[in-house]
Amino acid sequence: MDLFDELLANNQRWVTEKLGEDPRFFERLSKIQSPELLWIGCSDSRVPANQITGLDPGEVFVHRNIANVVPREDVNSASVIQYAVSALHVKHIIVCGHYGCGGVQAAMGGELDDPLDIWIEHIRRIRESNQEELDALSDDRARWRRLCELNVITQAENVARLRVVRAAWEAGHPLAVHGWIYDVADGLLNDLGVCIQAPV
Repeated sequence: MDLFDELLANNQRWVTEKLGEDPRFFERLSKIQSPELLWIGCSDSRVPANQITGLDPGEVFVHRNIANVVPREDVNSASVIQYAVSALHVKHIIVCGHYGCGGVQAAMGGELDDPLDIWIEHIRRIRESNQEELDALSDDRARWRRLCELNVITQAENVARLRVVRAAWEAGHPLAVHGWIYDVADGLLNDLGVCIQAPV
């Protein structure tokens, strides 16, 4: 069996399992999408939002890119956030990074080819503005882990500065922006203590 046949067979097996658990699962799923949270995560294949949070399809709206970056000028992530806030009326936006992020590690090194180098530049600026703190850490692994955390914190702040998020707060919409990090080594999510519920 080649890879594509295996994927299609896996899909058939998953459908059978879901229908065994709930015969109306897909009927209900097809009628409405009303998740309470938007997940902004890394594209890394080891960090699938639904699986690591134990949520079913339809329970989380997901946007992923390299290193969970949310620059103001990125139309893609801004559009996802706009739809999540304005149309889906999510109550929570979770920016979730992960330790061992290759995008963050790239920001600690030299130049890359475009367009990746342009994207990673956002994280390089975070590294440069926190260089003193990072230099005080004991080794490169500790610096890498801390930069992963600082990236999440910065991206959560970037989300909170977006016009659509500020407009939701001004209109009295209950919305919180959170910063979490996932540890691939033990499978655990960690709250970085970021919870923004008003303009920053």
